Amino acid sequence: MVTPLTDSLRGKRALVTGGTKGIGAAIVAHLSALGARVATTARSAAGTPAELFVRADAGTAGGAEQVADQVLARFGGIDIVVHNVGGHVGEPGPAASVRDADWLGTIELNLLAPVRLDRAFIPSLVEQGSGAIVHVTSIARIMPTTAPLPYATAKAALTGYSKGLAAELAPHGVRVNAVLPGFVESDGARHLMESIMAATGGDLASARAEIMRSLGGIPMGRPGRPEEVAELVAFLASDRASWITGAEYVIDGGSIPAVH
Repeated sequence: MVTPLTDSLRGKRALVTGGTKGIGAAIVAHLSALGARVATTARSAAGTPAELFVRADAGTAGGAEQVADQVLARFGGIDIVVHNVGGHVGEPGPAASVRDADWLGTIELNLLAPVRLDRAFIPSLVEQGSGAIVHVTSIARIMPTTAPLPYATAKAALTGYSKGLAAELAPHGVRVNAVLPGFVESDGARHLMESIMAATGGDLASARAEIMRSLGGIPMGRPGRPEEVAELVAFLASDRASWITGAEYVIDGGSIPAVH
């Protein structure tokens, strides 16, 4: 019997990191609407439909431990883990200008946060013999000139980690997949557009066009929406994707110009 799409995550226990803004907030709302019990975490409090909010910095060892402890205490286990938190630490600039602290901070946030949280949840997932992990990476791992180099490097490492973890956990019934968004008009993208507007004196449309130009164009002619990424994540987290693991799904409106 096929589960109705509107009820496809009924009763599933989920964690979404970085779930108070942009893509993360859209994922929280979508999983909740599909019936999941959702926990989320961020460094600052914000309104969220999640059942549990943990205020913590998941990019630190202590923060990741705090998140895992509170989620397991509330839910008694976990079924879905979505690693959405990410970003660049420090000011963007040429490679020679990036400090060690910014490299390390960016790697901790984008790579070690998922590693630490996965490590905390894997015993529970393996014991129950089921579950889904989704790592939100970026097309920057394929097109590293489109983002600060530490960020692109960390996302490339996250992709390799995700693929290896998928092979390790597949015999235990736990699926691991990666989602690579392109230019999605989220909160972070709006801040970037505002910076471009301030620097050029242009309007929102010209700033949006500049970002699209820097990617070599988007064949579909527009940025993505957070809800579109959330739809893909929800599918991969559900039993509808029961034979999909170790896969990478690009969602970028056609930005990546060649097979990778």
